[in-house]
Amino acid sequence: MVEPRPGLAPLIFSREDADRFKGFAGLSMDVMVTCNKREARESLLFTHHGLSGPAILQLSSYWKSGDTLVIDLLPGLDLYEHLGEQKILRPKTTIKTILSERLPARLAQRICDLWIKNRPINQIPDKELKHLSNILHRWEVKPKGTEGYETAEVTLGGVDTHDLSSKTMESKKVKGLYFIGEVTDVTGDLGGFNLQWAWSSGYCAGQFV
Repeated sequence: MVEPRPGLAPLIFSREDADRFKGFAGLSMDVMVTCNKREARESLLFTHHGLSGPAILQLSSYWKSGDTLVIDLLPGLDLYEHLGEQKILRPKTTIKTILSERLPARLAQRICDLWIKNRPINQIPDKELKHLSNILHRWEVKPKGTEGYETAEVTLGGVDTHDLSSKTMESKKVKGLYFIGEVTDVTGDLGGFNLQWAWSSGYCAGQFV
């Protein structure tokens, strides 16, 4: 038996991040999330408690307590290079305005509150722009936990598949006992894979019951 836990579940902010991003519920954007050598480029959604959306749900199945998520808020863009270009082309434009063209305005404002003083970009040293770029391409979030089974899409863990026949789904230890679907230690990504596993494993077992 592999210890069960919630999978494909929203994650809860630490107290510090909850205070920093209070009032952001409903804000969504395309991101790249990395955790334990797994990546997901999908949309991220701020919730009242933390983070959700396809990118977070996918990675939550690989996240464990104490792990840190690394989030690229601007995937596909070299922000430092972009800011350097804007510094030449639009020197009097504020950093908040430039960020708001790529990120939701509320988030751009909070970034200025937290990590860089809002002022015309030609007044900001390249060193500060580089530091900001590193933060936004590698925003580190250490969740407090998941929202649990109440909002989880699936259950991770369950009956170890090593103890089951791959042909019949029958227990190798108890004759006539079959396990299928989510009760087994098989979990897929979003997109119907878990439903497919439930149907397929049920069909296999049904041929021998």
